Amino acid sequence: MRFEDWEPLYLEIIRDMGYNRVLDEESARVLSGIISGMPSSKIASIRRLEELVRDRDVLVCGNAPTLKGELELVQPDDFCIIAADGAAAVLMNQGIVPHIIVTDLDGDVKAEIEASQRGAVMVVHGHGDNIPIISSIVPKLYNVVGSTQAVPLANVHNFGGFTDGDRCVFLARELGASAIVLIGFDFSDPHDTPPKINSRAWARNLILVGRAGDPGAVGVGGGAGAARDRGLKSQPI
Repeated sequence: MRFEDWEPLYLEIIRDMGYNRVLDEESARVLSGIISGMPSSKIASIRRLEELVRDRDVLVCGNAPTLKGELELVQPDDFCIIAADGAAAVLMNQGIVPHIIVTDLDGDVKAEIEASQRGAVMVVHGHGDNIPIISSIVPKLYNVVGSTQAVPLANVHNFGGFTDGDRCVFLARELGASAIVLIGFDFSDPHDTPPKINSRAWARNLILVGRAGDPGAVGVGGGAGAARDRGLKSQPI
């Protein structure tokens, strides 16, 4: 999406959450430098992402405890599968290699490295809090695409979105998915602390933004039922 369309939401988010735009931009520059120094064989292109997503039904997997059970009620082979960070480990444990993993590297990094070695495209996100792990882990990955929530760079893209889960939705929509179905999402964990509550609220709201005007609706909650309808019915969040 165009950054000028995303920027007003981004500024509202960082004001609300107390994040630092300067650090977000620094993280994007660090990520860009690392990717620039990697062999071309370890870098994926936007074209590769588009080949995976365009005109396909996309299954976006969050890391809620319901994910494993919901996976048993869908046919993964029917979808391009996009995992939000920690969901990648659940999928790998079920013998499913995601086509795409959207991650800021605060999940099961070992599982993500393995998935990248087995062909998953890694959309790695740089933000102000994860510069050290980007520097440590990104060189170990394969099929890397950079992303940022700040101003995009030549090799670090802004698809829109703030948390791993809603970034999956924005990416799928941006790259032309025919329908987007969500499983493994929970926006109401009673054990959350206030920062996490705010983060989940933004994720929920951004998923609504990400689905606005989409030709394929987003199913959220009761994900298996939404998947059976192949994303053509939207369920309330």
